[in-house]
Amino acid sequence: MINRDRLVKSFCDLVSIDSPSGEEEEIAQVLAQRLESLGFEVYRDSFGNVIGSDGRDNPIMLSAHMDTVEPGRGIKPRIEDDRILSDGSTILGGDCKAGIAAILEGLESIMEDKVRHLPVEVVFTREEETGLVGASNLDFSKINSKEAIVFDGEGPPNQITSASPTYVGFTIEVTGRAAHAGVEPEKGISAIRVAAELISALPQGRLDSETTFNIGTIMGGSVRNTVPEITSLTGEFRSLNLEALDGVRLQIDKVLNEVRETHPDAVIDDEITPQFEGYTLIDDGPSIQRVKAAMRSLGLEPTTKPSGGGTDGNVFRLKDIDAVVVGMADHGMHTVREYVTIPDLVDAAHLCEAYLTTRK
Repeated sequence: MINRDRLVKSFCDLVSIDSPSGEEEEIAQVLAQRLESLGFEVYRDSFGNVIGSDGRDNPIMLSAHMDTVEPGRGIKPRIEDDRILSDGSTILGGDCKAGIAAILEGLESIMEDKVRHLPVEVVFTREEETGLVGASNLDFSKINSKEAIVFDGEGPPNQITSASPTYVGFTIEVTGRAAHAGVEPEKGISAIRVAAELISALPQGRLDSETTFNIGTIMGGSVRNTVPEITSLTGEFRSLNLEALDGVRLQIDKVLNEVRETHPDAVIDDEITPQFEGYTLIDDGPSIQRVKAAMRSLGLEPTTKPSGGGTDGNVFRLKDIDAVVVGMADHGMHTVREYVTIPDLVDAAHLCEAYLTTRK
C-alpha cells in the first residue's frame, strides 16, 4: 500500500542530498543501497549510472535521473499545505527526485504487499541536465528492457509527453587582439564587441510554435583597462520540426559569415553539435498502452502534451526501448519557485505500482 508519509519523507530526504550535475556519487550510493534492500541486484556502470534488476527475463524499465540544476546545494524542503517547497534560496530538486521517490515508493509498496508484478529493471542516471550525458553513456549491454516509463515530466502523472524536440548546442569563440584600453585602443580588436554583433544578429527566444533559440552564456575579457582578446558564448536551439532546425542552422552560418567579413582580422570559431534527437509517440505503442491502462485503473484520465525539453527517454527510444515520459508532480522546474504537489506525488507512486501490475 502506498504510504503517503513515507513517500513525503523519502522525497525530502532525497532532496536534502546535494547532487548537482557531475556530483551524484552520494545519492547514487544511497539509491543503490535502497534498491538492494528491496531485493534488487545492483550494478554501477563505468559512468556511475545505477542499474537495478530483479533478475527475471523480459523486464520493463522504471527510470529517473539523479542530478539537479543549480542553485541546488543545501536544499531545505518545507511543507506548506499540500505542497513541498524549498526555502526560496535554492531549487527544490523535484526534477527529478520526485520521480525517484515515486519509483522507490511504488516498488516498496509492491514488495511490502507481496503483489505479483512484471519483471522490472530500474535505471537512475547521472548528468541528465547537462544534455542527457548519463543516459548516452549508459552501459546498454546490461539493459534488457524493451519498454520503459520515465518519471521526468512536469505536472501531474497522468500527463504524457507526446513529443520531444531535437536539441542542438553550440559554442562560438571570438579571438580579437588585446591592447591597452587607455594608451592605444586603436591597435586592439575587441572580442566582446564582435561577439555583441553576433548576438544582436542571431535569433532569440521562441521562433515559432515548435522552435526556440537561446544564448545561455557569454564570457570574455580579463581586466577593465585591456581591449578584450577572447570572448566565448554558448547557446542552443531546439525544435520538433527538422526543417526549422535546418533553417536556424543556415541563419547561424549566414550571421557568422557576415560578421567575419566585417571583422576580417578577428578569428571566429564555431562548434555546432546535436545533443539529442527528438521523437513523436505512436499512440498504439506497447508502452504507452500499458501506461494508459495503468492510469485508467487508478481513475486518472491520460492527457498528452508535447514538450520543449528532452529527457533520458529521447536516448532510450534511440536504443529501441519504447520509453514513455510521464509527469512526476513537479512544477516550476529549474527555478527557486519550484514545488511538488503531494497528492500528485502520491498518484505518481500509485502509477509506478500500477504500471508493474496492470495488464494492457
